[in-house]
Amino acid sequence: MDRLANTVRPYAWGSTTALPELLGTAPTGEPQAEMWMGAHPGAPSRIDRGAGPVSLAEVIDAAPGTELGADTVRAFGPRLPFLLKLLAAGSPLSLQVHPDLAQAKEGFADEERRGVPVDAAHRNYKDTNHKPELIVALTPFDGLCGFRHPAQAADLLADLDLDDLAPYVDILRASPEEDALREVFTAVLSAEHHAIAGTVERAALAAGRLADKGGPYAEDYAAYAGIAHHYPGDPGVLAAMLLNHVRLQPGEALFLGAGIPHAYLSGLGVELMANSDNVLRCGLTPKHVDVPELLRVVRFEAGDAGVLRPEAVDGEEIYDTPIDEFRLSRFALAPGAAPRPLVSRTPQILLCTAGAVRVRGGDAGAGDGAGDWAGGSAEAGGELTLLPGESVFVPPGERLTIAGEGTLFRATVVA
Repeated sequence: MDRLANTVRPYAWGSTTALPELLGTAPTGEPQAEMWMGAHPGAPSRIDRGAGPVSLAEVIDAAPGTELGADTVRAFGPRLPFLLKLLAAGSPLSLQVHPDLAQAKEGFADEERRGVPVDAAHRNYKDTNHKPELIVALTPFDGLCGFRHPAQAADLLADLDLDDLAPYVDILRASPEEDALREVFTAVLSAEHHAIAGTVERAALAAGRLADKGGPYAEDYAAYAGIAHHYPGDPGVLAAMLLNHVRLQPGEALFLGAGIPHAYLSGLGVELMANSDNVLRCGLTPKHVDVPELLRVVRFEAGDAGVLRPEAVDGEEIYDTPIDEFRLSRFALAPGAAPRPLVSRTPQILLCTAGAVRVRGGDAGAGDGAGDWAGGSAEAGGELTLLPGESVFVPPGERLTIAGEGTLFRATVVA
């Protein structure tokens, strides 16, 4: 196993305090948005096997069969198929959606044929992969996920009491579900910015007043008013009002599959995703919004946000998702408990988010008593101690034991 040295990405929407508080470091005053763990070429983790730090991506490239295992290479090729992150949102991220695998391959091939540079600002598809995501809250975490039922969206917009929104309300109440959502979503995002900015501003003011009054939509109105504060006049504010607002409590999760519009608003979480950069933005951003391509990808299906809670299997709390590139689970380790054996035929990354977790390599059956762990140095004899925010990469087949007092997340491949 290898301790990971990871990069923190300073995106403008990042919190200035959440990651430093977890890591036990002093805030710099600058946003610290995401810490990446894995082999993504944009910011691969680094490891040291005795000859100095080297990129995990380079290590995997040199020996994919050893570092990933035959099952993973057979299923996903010679690359780590997931990216693990700590995500700290201090302000809303862009409203976005991801393509499915077929759409990603088709879109990438089309832009390649048309000669669109891969780094062009208007490029939609950076690669041929899909990008399902899972976010698990470490603190209360606000987000938007999936379309509301049209009747509910109509009630929410109607209560804003704006003549500009009356046509949308009528469509949402009169049309079939999918048609209603598609027509209103399209109208909002296709409108000229200068023509709809006033409506957005009036809707934001009304949402703020209704949030102060209380009622069943008070938290939702407060969230939309907060979004508008960060993105004044942006049509994405009205698009956001068609989506479910959800507040996750620590340990709860959201799975974002292909075609599901979503945005993270605030909070700290563990995010796990397929290794891709394919994002189609719907609003709340100064970046390129390709409405026709977006409408080809979005799934206009209404439902609740689908809050996911883990299922305990032999002491491992598993977040069940319908894809194979990754699986996320969690261990809540109690003091004095017997060390737990851990082995996988696929690669894994272990991340501590609370307490202190000791990870020992070698025979998973060794050291059955908790006392065997006492008094050892942090990294002696193939043993690592992980503090909050620290992580390790484990090649397939390596037998481990874990112990201590804290919370450990485990990202693996289902292959």
